Amino acid sequence: MLKKSSLVLWGAALFIAWHGLLLLFLWSRPPSPAADGARLTAEVIRLAQDAETELERQKELLRQIHRYSQLWGRRRVPITPKSSQIPPRLSPPPPPPLTDAADTVLPVLVLACDRSTVRRCLDKLLRYRPSAQRFPVIVSQDCGHAETAAVIASYGDAVAHIRQPDLSDIPVPAEHRKFQGYYKIARHYRWALGQVFRTFRYRAAIVVEDDLEIAPDFFEYFQAAFPLLLADRSLWCISAWNDNGKEQMVDVGQADLLYRTDFFPGLGWLLLAELWDELEPKWPRAFWDDWMRQPEQRRDRSCIRPEVSRTMTFGRKGVSHGQFFDQYLKFIKLNDRFVPFTQLDLSYLKKEEYERSFLPKVYGAPEVKVEELQGNRRRELGTVRLQYSGRDSFKAFAKALGLMDDLKSGVPRAGYRGIVSFVYRGRRVYLAPPSDWTGYDPSWS
Repeated sequence: MLKKSSLVLWGAALFIAWHGLLLLFLWSRPPSPAADGARLTAEVIRLAQDAETELERQKELLRQIHRYSQLWGRRRVPITPKSSQIPPRLSPPPPPPLTDAADTVLPVLVLACDRSTVRRCLDKLLRYRPSAQRFPVIVSQDCGHAETAAVIASYGDAVAHIRQPDLSDIPVPAEHRKFQGYYKIARHYRWALGQVFRTFRYRAAIVVEDDLEIAPDFFEYFQAAFPLLLADRSLWCISAWNDNGKEQMVDVGQADLLYRTDFFPGLGWLLLAELWDELEPKWPRAFWDDWMRQPEQRRDRSCIRPEVSRTMTFGRKGVSHGQFFDQYLKFIKLNDRFVPFTQLDLSYLKKEEYERSFLPKVYGAPEVKVEELQGNRRRELGTVRLQYSGRDSFKAFAKALGLMDDLKSGVPRAGYRGIVSFVYRGRRVYLAPPSDWTGYDPSWS
């Protein structure tokens, strides 16, 4: 900008010098007849007027350059987009300092398809969000379902409605024909997250699906946990979900209790743009959530999850045909009271501090046998530990006590360092491996 201003100044100076020489030349010419003198006088006056006009034009140009240079220097605040027609960023911006966490916009990305009951999800999101500016809602619709599209459109400017452009079938192996839906879901996730992070250029995003209902403190929870995600690089997501969050298996009196977990929970989760930069180039063609749980993606990182879930699913119908819904998902307890998480100290969830307090608590608890738990014996012990020694004993204990017993790459649902915390018959139980645990065995899947 300074270089441009200097060029204009030099141009103005040369212009004035040139016309000054021209005037000097004309005035130094010998006298001529009267008619010639009149024409010469008129010409000199015209040239002087032209010189003055051009000089004023150059001055105004300089004033405009200086004015716009000041405006461009001040214009640093990103504009929140209102549609998907925004050029993609050329490269991801550097992460902001932790002090920016309170001002970062956290959009809620709702993945929708053909459920007109998305209204139940959107109604709660709009009712509970504390700020439309801080938490804009973006609904990304796949499937092209007209009734669902009409429901989304009925919210007007309260939500942004974007549509997956590719609705075609996906070529799949013959043995995966019945899994076509999982391939389309993975394709939709990739496109929708690309819109949020590449086109809209958000710093982070909360992802939910159209069959989730949220708790009153859903936004408070994510707002409070977001700085942890920025500060602790051993974390890669914040989740609102507890896989073992059935009402009889959680302590509703400790709704403020949060955990670290090595299992990717999903079902209402927050991620950073940097994680998408990492995952997008290798995003899978199908089964994206189980792919996230593989060691190559998790890379020994953890998520934060609550004692009492901040989401619940009401979508029995789906590509999984109700798998787990009737046995587990429909019994998940949704938190119903507001916890002021932003006023709490959550530093205990940082890796070093968490292990310093959580592991002694687990391995300091007296060990019991599964028969003693089932028989409701040794109540005087309070919090207890049930130790498993391998895959088969874990699955047997989990089934006996009503936990989800499946393992993904060797990681139990809601587990941290192999430890699953839950409530059984009113007391805290830790289902845990031996204290000399050395890591997960992917062959346990």
